[in-house]
Amino acid sequence: MDMRFEDRTEAGERLAAVLTQFRERPGTVVLGLARGGIPVAAAAAKALYLPLGAVLVRKLGIPGHEETAYGALAWARGRTVRLLNKPLLDRVLEHGVRRELLDEVEKRERGELLRRVDLYPGTEHGVSGKTVLLIDDGLATGATMRAAVEAVREGGAGTVVAAAPVGSIEAEASVERVCDAVMCLHLPGKFRAVGSFYRHFEQLTDDDAIRFLKQ
Repeated sequence: MDMRFEDRTEAGERLAAVLTQFRERPGTVVLGLARGGIPVAAAAAKALYLPLGAVLVRKLGIPGHEETAYGALAWARGRTVRLLNKPLLDRVLEHGVRRELLDEVEKRERGELLRRVDLYPGTEHGVSGKTVLLIDDGLATGATMRAAVEAVREGGAGTVVAAAPVGSIEAEASVERVCDAVMCLHLPGKFRAVGSFYRHFEQLTDDDAIRFLKQ
């Protein structure tokens, strides 16, 4: 199987093909991680005949190395969940990154998270006692997925399954520790940026994400 995906929609369809045990299953919901996970989740939810929603997440990136997350935020039903990679955070501080810079990152990302709350439909799905399929377009560090898992756990989710078309081996292992199952179609030995595994990987706007959620 070719392990480059045409786009997020095709990736979601391929992901659904290995999640058929959840097809039309009562008490099951698909939640995409906003923004990049939403088109993947929309395609998977459509193929599996399941309701679609979203979890609002924001990565806490290291200043100057924003792609590397020292933590993540997730918003769920009125409160923000904060998850930190403590060993990485300690190393970042030891290497001279000032705490004030990290505080600025978190303040900015919290503001962006709350800005999206009023914009995005599908963020108020009740998950108590349900099986929740959390879907993203890729797992680089696993930070945002772990925050999303914690958010739906706090909402009372019964079973939590994390799924992504591609992920790093380290991220998959990290996420596996906090949820009931992880499904990654591709775990390359040498992980590059998530976008390198897609032929088309455009930056999504709020309008794009909202359109997928309203379909």
